[in-house]
Amino acid sequence: MHRIIVLTIVAIVSFASCSKEKEKEVSHQEMAVHGMASDWKFTLPQGDPGEGRKTFVEVECYKCHEVEGQKFPTVTEGDKGVGPELSQMAGMHPPEFFAESIINPNAVIDPDAKKLGYVGEDGKSKIPDYNSVLTVKQVADLASYIASPKGLKPNEHTGH
Repeated sequence: MHRIIVLTIVAIVSFASCSKEKEKEVSHQEMAVHGMASDWKFTLPQGDPGEGRKTFVEVECYKCHEVEGQKFPTVTEGDKGVGPELSQMAGMHPPEFFAESIINPNAVIDPDAKKLGYVGEDGKSKIPDYNSVLTVKQVADLASYIASPKGLKPNEHTGH
């Protein structure tokens, strides 16, 4: 019995050390050897701003974020969260930036976020991550909406 436990521990340690070797970062040059372009980067699929607006409403982003010129369901003061007004951000960042904020809200935190109330006492964003809630298409659509709200006519409901 003791021998089985020792062999199991050795196997686990061996597997862990092999896994750590696989975790090393691969350079773009190394990736090219396997048929990948050396200048490759992730590109978010094209999103639909109208569908993104629908998602904005469905997941209740409006409870924390306003979008100038857009009407959303009324939020009581007790349910209202803190988040920046989003139309001012259109054109400042590509959709990929907004997608990352949706799926990894702590990736980039504005230096003024704490004093503006956008982060908690732990220094982390108050934005919940939506990894288990949204599909890739919904993230792309939502990011497209946030990146281009000025492209939508005021109060345009696109399909509502």
